[in-house]
Amino acid sequence: MTETLDRLITAHGGADAWRRTRTISAHHHFGGVLWKVKGVEGLLEDARTTVRVQDQWTSQAPFGPLGYWSTVTADRVLVETGDDEDEIVEELRNPRATFTGHVLETPWTPAQLAYFSGYAMWTYLTEPWSLILPGVQTEEIGPWSEGGETWQRLRVTYPKTIATHSPVQTVYVDADGLLRRRDYEVDIAGGSPSVHYASRFETVSGLVLATHREIFVRDDAGHAVPEPVIVSINLDRILVEQH
Repeated sequence: MTETLDRLITAHGGADAWRRTRTISAHHHFGGVLWKVKGVEGLLEDARTTVRVQDQWTSQAPFGPLGYWSTVTADRVLVETGDDEDEIVEELRNPRATFTGHVLETPWTPAQLAYFSGYAMWTYLTEPWSLILPGVQTEEIGPWSEGGETWQRLRVTYPKTIATHSPVQTVYVDADGLLRRRDYEVDIAGGSPSVHYASRFETVSGLVLATHREIFVRDDAGHAVPEPVIVSINLDRILVEQH
């Protein structure tokens, strides 16, 4: 483990607290222009996300106006009715393959939305603990100056067994050890280069979690294009289940 990664995990609650954690659940509100661009407005902007911390699994509900719910793992998406019979409304196996040829403006099906939101929210809610899961590699790549602060950077390489935006991403760690920024390309949307900021940290059951996030397009110099906000995420009513 690198020095920066060690500081990062310590600042977000420490390895013992994360190791004891089974699930994290939060009410979320999504904003930004992405949902309209993808033709999925109104399906998942106001819902609840639950993730497992020690392996990749996400559930979100209500999914759409009929109150469905979604379950996402790295290789499968289920959208179900959520009633006593749990009828499957839509299913994707090998969901990543369904995005072949997509560009930023390509519309998504509901199940494709579930896949994107499911893996994205798992990535965010489990950080930084997921950076030390089996197969994930991190490398120190030096400092970055932004907003009058100096942040340390880690290049993160994910294995194929973890679904996320792109195999290689960069996370930025501030002087307090908090994860403040994440860079990636959204592979399932034509490789769109993105800057993701995290802020408004709260402590819940010993874990330090960001409750506000904003994502922007990234320019060729590595800076965020300030308009428009591609995605915003606000969290409240956070629950942590631990051993």
